[in-house]
Amino acid sequence: MPRAIWKGTISFGLVTIPVSLLTAEQPRELAFHLLDDRDLAPIHNKRVNETTGAEVAWEHVAKGFEADPGRFVLVTDDDLRAANVEATQTIDVLAAV
Repeated sequence: MPRAIWKGTISFGLVTIPVSLLTAEQPRELAFHLLDDRDLAPIHNKRVNETTGAEVAWEHVAKGFEADPGRFVLVTDDDLRAANVEATQTIDVLAAV
């Protein structure tokens, strides 16, 4: 049985509705890989291109997320700044049907 990770209430007027937030999937850490921005090959700590074996200069190092094995998505500093949202303990209901 899933365990609630958050419990609270939604109130409007004299109506109060109890709610629980349950996990819908398994937690997974987000890990970035250093990639050569020319061909998206993974780079080790020595900054060596895994495909060619050549050392990679810092100007060609990019951040990427491995979406599927061997398939990477580039993530820029602008993407990370745009994703920095304020964390709160509230849920804002904008509309109800």
